[in-house]
Amino acid sequence: MKKVLLAVLLLQSMVVFSQDKKTKKKDAAKTENEAKKDSTAKGNTTAYDDFIKGAVTKDGLFKIHTIKEKIYFEIPNEVLGKDLLIVNKISSVPAQINNAGINKGMNYENKLIRFYKDEKNNKVWAKTFDPKISVNKKDNIARSVRDNYVESIIEGFEIKTYGKDSAVVVQVNNVFNGTSKSFNNLFDNIGMGGSVRTKDSYIEEVKSFPQNVVIKSQLTTQVSEGKTTAEKADLTVGTTTNIVLLPEPMVGRFSDDRVGYFTTQKVYFSDKQQRVDNKELITRWRLEPKEQEVGKYLSGQLVEPKKPIVYYIDPATPKQWQQSIIDGVHDWNKAFEKAGFKNVISARLPDPEDKEFDVDDVRYSVITYAASSMANAMGPSVVDPRTGEILESDIIWWHNVMTLLHSWMRVQTGIIDPEARGNVFPDAKMANAIRFVSSHEVGHTFGLRHNMGSSFAYSVEDLRKPDFTEKMGGTAPSIMDYARFNYVAQEGDGVKQITPKIGIYDEFAINFGYRWTGKSSPEEELNITKSWIDKHDGDPKYFYGEQQSETIDPRSQSEDLGNNAMKAGEYGIINLKKTIPNIIEWSTKDGETYEEAKAFYNQVINQWYVYNTHTLANIGGFYLTPLVKGSKIKSYIPVPYQTQKEALNFLKKNILTLPKWLFINPLKDVLKPTKNTPAGAVEQSPYNIFRERQAAILYNLMHDERLLRILEAEFLQTEGSEKIMTVAGLFDDLRKFIFDKSLKNKSLTIAERMTQKNYVDALIIDVGRIYEKTEKGIFGKMPMICDYAQHSLEDKHNIDEQKLTLYFSGMKRLSEVGSAKRAELIKVKKIILVAKNTADEATRNHYEDMLIRLNRALGEK
Repeated sequence: MKKVLLAVLLLQSMVVFSQDKKTKKKDAAKTENEAKKDSTAKGNTTAYDDFIKGAVTKDGLFKIHTIKEKIYFEIPNEVLGKDLLIVNKISSVPAQINNAGINKGMNYENKLIRFYKDEKNNKVWAKTFDPKISVNKKDNIARSVRDNYVESIIEGFEIKTYGKDSAVVVQVNNVFNGTSKSFNNLFDNIGMGGSVRTKDSYIEEVKSFPQNVVIKSQLTTQVSEGKTTAEKADLTVGTTTNIVLLPEPMVGRFSDDRVGYFTTQKVYFSDKQQRVDNKELITRWRLEPKEQEVGKYLSGQLVEPKKPIVYYIDPATPKQWQQSIIDGVHDWNKAFEKAGFKNVISARLPDPEDKEFDVDDVRYSVITYAASSMANAMGPSVVDPRTGEILESDIIWWHNVMTLLHSWMRVQTGIIDPEARGNVFPDAKMANAIRFVSSHEVGHTFGLRHNMGSSFAYSVEDLRKPDFTEKMGGTAPSIMDYARFNYVAQEGDGVKQITPKIGIYDEFAINFGYRWTGKSSPEEELNITKSWIDKHDGDPKYFYGEQQSETIDPRSQSEDLGNNAMKAGEYGIINLKKTIPNIIEWSTKDGETYEEAKAFYNQVINQWYVYNTHTLANIGGFYLTPLVKGSKIKSYIPVPYQTQKEALNFLKKNILTLPKWLFINPLKDVLKPTKNTPAGAVEQSPYNIFRERQAAILYNLMHDERLLRILEAEFLQTEGSEKIMTVAGLFDDLRKFIFDKSLKNKSLTIAERMTQKNYVDALIIDVGRIYEKTEKGIFGKMPMICDYAQHSLEDKHNIDEQKLTLYFSGMKRLSEVGSAKRAELIKVKKIILVAKNTADEATRNHYEDMLIRLNRALGEK
C-alpha cells in the first residue's frame, strides 16, 4: 500500500513539475517577445541603449554601429527619403585582373537610392529611381508621371530597434559582404560575372562622415581559365562603397552639339507639351562666384570660385613625375579665366598627418597611380545624374603609360629631336610628355569629350613653321584631340613646340560650360549660351568633331595632324625613312641583343600603317558638321573629288605598292619586328605583316558602308554640280593600277601577286553574302558605338551614340554595291583569262588559283 501511495505521489510531482516547466517556457517566450517588441518601439531609448551596448560607434551622415561581426546603420529621419548616391570603387586587385586594366581607384558602379521607413512591415526599404524624369508637380500629368515612373525596391532591411529621435537601426552586412548584389555588384560590373563566395568574403572597415559613409569589403570569387579544376583561379578584390548624400540640385546647362561635353539625359513632361521633351545636360563642376563678389564677376573681373576644385596626387606616384602631373592640372587655370574665374584648380599631395584621407573616399578627387603593365590613362568622373554636376573625379594613371609616350615620341619626332631617340629619355623630356597626358585626362574630368576634329584646323605647312607652332602652343587648338607629337616637322625646320597643349578650343569649351549666368534654369540661359557659340560659327579653330566608331568624317580622326592627311602622311613617311637606318644605333649598345630594336622596328611599321588609315578615311568620306538654323556653313558634304583622288594615289604609292624602304632594307638580315602579346614578345614575318596590313586597307576600302556613302553622294548629285567620286570610277582606277602588268602580259613579282589576291579577296568577301538573311528592323544591325582609338590613351568614358553619322540598310541583296562588286569580279576575270598563258610559271599558277576563286564567287564552274 505504501509503495502504491509513493508511486502516485511521484507521478503527481512529475506532472506538476512538467506543467511548471511549460509555464516557465511560455512566460520566458512572452517576456522575450515583449522585449523584442519593446526594443523596436519608437522612443524606447532604454531598449536602444541595451541593443548597442558594447558597440563601436562611428558618427556621421548616419551612425554606424559594429557589434562583433555585425554592422548596423542608424538612419535618422532627416536622411529618410533623401537622394543618396552609391559609388563603388576598386581598392585592390590580384595579379590576374591587373593586366586587364582593372585597377585600384576605378569607379565601376553608381546607383541612386532613397531609404524609406515602413513601420507596418517593420522594414526600411532601399529604393532606386530614374533621375531622367522631370515634371512640374503642379501639372495634371504629374500624377501620371508618378504612377508610371515608380521607385523600385532593391533591398529591404528589418528594423532592429529605434534610436533617439526615431532613427531606425538596421543590419547591413548582406549588402556589403557579397551576399546581395543590390548595393555592390562587383563581378558583373567588371565583366567577370559569377557570384561572390561569401565564406571567403568580409567587411573590412566602416567609416562615417557628415556627407557620406564608407564601407570597405574584400570580395572573393572563382573563375575558370580552362576545363579542369586546376585551371580555376581564386580572385579576391578589395572594394570601397561610398553612400553619399547628394546636394541641393544644381542648375543644369543644356548641351549643344557644337561643343563636346559628356551629358546626362533628361526627359521633361508638362501639360503644355504636344510631345515629350528630351534634353541633355552637360556634366560640369558647380562653379559659382562668392555672394559678395557676384557684382565683380558680372562686371568682368576675375574672381575665385566659392568652392575650388582640388586634385590629390596619389602618394604612390614616383617623385620625379609628381610635379609634372601637378603642372598638367594647373595648366587649366588659364582656360578657366576665360570663364571669369581664377585659381579654380589646384593639385597637391595629401597631408601625411591627415588620418582621414582615403583615395577611395568620394570626398576626394584623386589621380591614382596604378602599378600595372597596362599602357594607359583615363579620367572619369562621378556625376549627379539629376543635374550633371560633377561631384568628384578619379584619374587612373597606369605606370606603363610611359611606354606608349616613349614609342610615340621616338617614332614621330626622333628625327628632329635628338633627346627622343634612346631607350630611356631624360627625365625632363618624359616629364613634359607626362604633363601633356595629365592635362588631357584632367580635361575629361571637367566634362570635356574628345574633340577629334580639332587638328584639322591647322594647315600641314603651318605645322612646319616654328613661329606658328610657338604662337599656337601645340599641334591642335584642343588638347582633347588625339593629336600627338609633331610628326610633320622636318629636319632643319627648327620647330621646337612639338607637344600638344591646352588651346583656343579648350578655352572656348570651358567658357561654354562654366561661365556663370546667375539664371535659375537651363531654359532661362539657353539664348545666352547659344550666343557664345554662334559668334565662332564657321571658324575651324572652334570646330568640334565627334569621336567616331567608324570614320565617316576624315577631319575627325585619331592620331592625325593637319588639314590634309596625304601631305601630313608624306612628311611622316619621310621621317620614317630616315628613322629606319637609325633603329639599331638608337636602341642597341654593343654587346646587347636586338630586343629593343625589334620592338622599335614594329613601332615604325605601325606608324606607317596609321598614315595609310588616315588617308583611307577620305575615300567615301563626308564632312559632318553640327548645325543650327542660321549657320553659315553646311553639313553632310562629300569629300571633294580631287581630295579623294589624292587619297587613292597615296594608297597606291604607299601600301598598294611594296614599300621596300620599310621591308626590304638592311635590317632584314639582323632582326624581325616583334610585337607584345599575352604570350610575350613574338617575332613577325615582314611578308606576313605587309600582306595583312595591305589586306586590311583593301577590305576597309571595299567595305559596304564606304561604297554606300559613295553611292549616296552620286544619288544626291545635281546637274552642274562638281565632279564626284563614283564606285565605278574607284574600281576602274584600282583595277588599272593593280592589274597594270597583267594587262601588259608581264610576269608579276611576289608582292604584285599578293596585291591582286588581296584585291579579289576583298571583293569576294561581300559578294558571297549578298543573299544572306538580313537583320530585322528598318536599318538592319547598326554598328556599335564604343571607345575607339587605335594606339591611343583610352578615357574609358561610355561614348553615346554619334549625333552625326550615316546609317544604311542591311538589305544587301538590293544594294547597288553587290552589283558593282560582281561586275568588277567579271572584269578582273576577263583580264586573267587573257593573261594566264603569257607569264612565268609563278604568275600562271597565281592566275589559275585566282580563276578558281573567281568562278566560285560568281557561281560558275
